[in-house]
Amino acid sequence: MKKLLVTGCSGLIGSEVVAHFSNAGWTVHGVDNNMRADFFGPQGDTRWNLGRLKETHPHFHHHEVDIRNRPAVMELLRELKPDATVHAAAQPSHDLAASRPFDDFDVNAVGTLNLLESARNACPESPFVHLSTNKVYGDAPNEIALNELELRWDYADPDYADGITERFRIDQSKHSLFGASKVAADIMVQEYGRYFGMPTCALRGGCLTGPNHSGVELHGFLSYLIKCNLEERTYRVFGYKGKQVRDNIHSHDVVRFIDAFIAAPRCGEVYNLGGGRANSISILEAFRLISEISGKPMRHEYVDQNRQGDHICYISNLSKLRAHYPSWDITKDLRTTFEEIHASWVKRQAK
Repeated sequence: MKKLLVTGCSGLIGSEVVAHFSNAGWTVHGVDNNMRADFFGPQGDTRWNLGRLKETHPHFHHHEVDIRNRPAVMELLRELKPDATVHAAAQPSHDLAASRPFDDFDVNAVGTLNLLESARNACPESPFVHLSTNKVYGDAPNEIALNELELRWDYADPDYADGITERFRIDQSKHSLFGASKVAADIMVQEYGRYFGMPTCALRGGCLTGPNHSGVELHGFLSYLIKCNLEERTYRVFGYKGKQVRDNIHSHDVVRFIDAFIAAPRCGEVYNLGGGRANSISILEAFRLISEISGKPMRHEYVDQNRQGDHICYISNLSKLRAHYPSWDITKDLRTTFEEIHASWVKRQAK
């Protein structure tokens, strides 16, 4: 039976990876020390998700390991020698990184290096998938000419009609400290692939979302927005008139691509992985859609100051990904994703 190691196994993508590969017959070893609760408080706690995984997947094994602990990571990799590694653990918040820069860099950059070097020594031929972020581009996408429409911003330059490609620059822009630490990790993942010939990839995610997301104000825009609607709480909009656009991809489709890469890996690749134009939505448009689904009005207030390094409009160009893996495509549309997240919050709050 093949063995998979997944870090951040209790989070949104990590838990989806656990379920997918467990159901496919793999033995899955998960690493998670619930740092999300430390970062975001009780609302960010993911122990509920860990308990769900333990109950439903008998071939899942949890390891309470901090990826910043280099000796512990190296020992675990030497012991397991996994057939593949999916690195989904991260400090994911722009705002939190500014107040806890050492924790942010140690988790995102140093933790990734610990895993890469451990994998190089223990299982260098095993695919290594890293969940990176579109924030590696910093705020450079904001230099693209935009049109202001009724409910959203959109690209005015026809060269970006299908979104931003992997060739877009990643330096000489403001990233936030979070974005900078993720750049360091992203480049290191590429380097281990290119320099050592390891099968690695960095997935530069748009808004990764889904029903198992523990969204909070500092991270998890769509999950948190839907939760606010359900609880009739006020959602704060930070700048750009609420017309800022994100492309959203369901965690199910993220994991389907991870599976495709592990089955046919490449060395040192990067892919923009998001919902593409079809699954793009602005905050104002999201208000309308969730109100239509829930039947509840969206309470919100406007803060006339955008978050530093935040994108005005970001849509992932999926052409490279589709060219390399033509059997993969988006299967969960935007409305389905909204409905599943809403149903999940309803279920969780009923307990």
